[in-house]
Amino acid sequence: MNIPNLLTVLRVALIPVFILFFYLPFSWSYLAASGVFALAAITDWFDGYLARRWEQSTPFGAFLDPVADKLMVAVALVVLVEEHATLWLTLPAAIIIGREIVVSALREWMAELGARAHVAVSNLGKWKTAAQMVALVILLGNPPQMTLWVGLGYVLLIIAAGLTLWSMIQYLLAAWPHLSSSAEKK
Repeated sequence: MNIPNLLTVLRVALIPVFILFFYLPFSWSYLAASGVFALAAITDWFDGYLARRWEQSTPFGAFLDPVADKLMVAVALVVLVEEHATLWLTLPAAIIIGREIVVSALREWMAELGARAHVAVSNLGKWKTAAQMVALVILLGNPPQMTLWVGLGYVLLIIAAGLTLWSMIQYLLAAWPHLSSSAEKK
């Protein structure tokens, strides 16, 4: 266990804390939940930076890091969909969560074929993640009333959903030669 892996484990451990803060019946609960989510987002960047800088990448970290990210984002989207109950949030949330399922399944299948490198993370994913994380921090920190901040959060989440779809299309196109082969070779 090293510091980058501990930060990843911390991110998973913050999920129940995030949920608890979000549902507390206090005026500051939205800001507290947003702060916990922001802390998790920062640890996501920081653990990757430290693992590369200190050359402490491990198989455990390589497995848990993307799982921790997807869990935190999915939980945040689910609580926001419940709280906001609007198409402007629900549709992007469904796109983002659906894409994660599709791409995760695609990566797993490609790994079985020994072609996982064909569906590696792209730079587009970094832009998507930035828009998504900023949108979620904004939306989590504000009650579900249409304000300038909430509107900005919706716009950023819609942008993130668009980038999400685009990156999914890129992954599928990269994997298409393997998906479209007429017969499995034995």
